[in-house]
This record gives sequence, C-alpha cells and structure tokens, in this order.
Amino acid sequence: MLIEVCANSLESALNAQEAGADRIELCSELGVGGITPSHGLIQLVKEQLDIPIHVLIRPRSGHFTYSEQEFEVMKKDIAFCVEMRVDGIVSGVLHSDFSLDIEKTKQLIALSKPLKFTFHRAFDWVSNPRKALIHLEELGVDYILTSGGETSAEKGLDLLSELNAISKQCTIMAGGGIKIDNATKFKNARLKAIHLSGISFGNMINVNKRISMNSEAHLKEDQVAVTNMETIRQIVRSVK
Repeated sequence: MLIEVCANSLESALNAQEAGADRIELCSELGVGGITPSHGLIQLVKEQLDIPIHVLIRPRSGHFTYSEQEFEVMKKDIAFCVEMRVDGIVSGVLHSDFSLDIEKTKQLIALSKPLKFTFHRAFDWVSNPRKALIHLEELGVDYILTSGGETSAEKGLDLLSELNAISKQCTIMAGGGIKIDNATKFKNARLKAIHLSGISFGNMINVNKRISMNSEAHLKEDQVAVTNMETIRQIVRSVK
C-alpha cells in the first residue's frame, strides 16, 4: 500500500521520509485544506528529500471554482514545479455547479507533463463521483484523493471501495481522518493508497495576553476574499 503524507513544512517532509512514507504531498496551511507552498519551501524539500514529492496547486482556500487570474497563478506554479523536477502535481477545478471543469483540469494535466497528476479532494464535492471518475480516467489522471464524499475516509469507505473496484487505471487514494486506529481498514478493503498528515503540535510559546492573528472573517468556504476597489479608493481619497 502506498502511504502519502501531507507535509506542511520542511521538518514535516523530513519526518515523513524518516518514518518510511512512500512520498509526500507538499502544501501549506492544513487548517484550510491546504494551499500551494512557497517556491522556497518546494526548492528546499526537493534538495533534501529522496522520496517522491507531489505539490499541491491550490492558490487559495475556499471553493474550487477559480477566476482566470487565479488560474493563471496555478499555471505559473505548475511551470515552476516542472522546472524543479518534482514528481507530481495535486490539483483540480470545478464549475460553480460542482461538476468537473474538464477543460481547465485538462489544461493543468497537460502543463504538468511528465509529472504524475492527482485530482484532489474537490472530488468530494462532485454530485456524481462515479461519472467523475470516468471523466478523470479519460483525462489521464493518475490518482484521485477522496474521503468517499464523507467528512472522513472511514465514513466514506463504502464508496471508496466501490470506486476502487470500478477504476481501470486511476488509483483511488483514501484521505481524511486516517489514523493509527483505522489505517488497516483501508488495507483490508484492498485500497492501494492512503493519504494522511500524522500531525502533532509542538514548538509552543506562551501567547497569553497577545491578540489573536487568526481571522474567522476571512474564512468563508462559499465565497472568496478579494480587496474591494471602492473601499480602497474611498480610503485613499480620505487620507491623501
């Protein structure tokens, strides 16, 4: 069974390698489902790891329907990853009705060549996962990362097993809430790959009496935060 570790830092990536992981998915900000890591992090991980490195290409948190500007950023990030000779790209695009954006996903796959391509957990938002699997196989996707449409892969195990049975060339990779006490369930279900972070917390400092830098106001899964031109214009006028 292939074990992919979602690594959010150089330290996490090195720990995953030392622990025996088969490969990593490199990303940042696990708390929002992961976003594209910095070029500096990609370069350092590439220099110091021996196991395969797949990089998440997701320009922001929230939903998976991207503007043309966001899509251009994604393409530039993929070009950098190809230049750095990482081993795989993890990405995907949906329409606003949660159907696959086949054309944009096709473009990302083409730009990723010759790297492997994983369609990420945007798959868990599609209305018809069985039909989506067929389309993704036609596009040449190598892996689909999914929790089986549930809040955890354990809850979605029935669909994961079904998708695994009907897939012809695409590896179904279970991800979402995989831990020590349930990992063997996926092996017993004959899945070929699992994805987990294995995160623990450390490096604690006392931030008592310090204001929080986290902002729930910026975390809206159904909307995208963008600088408002009129707001900035009014402030500029008021102070210039």
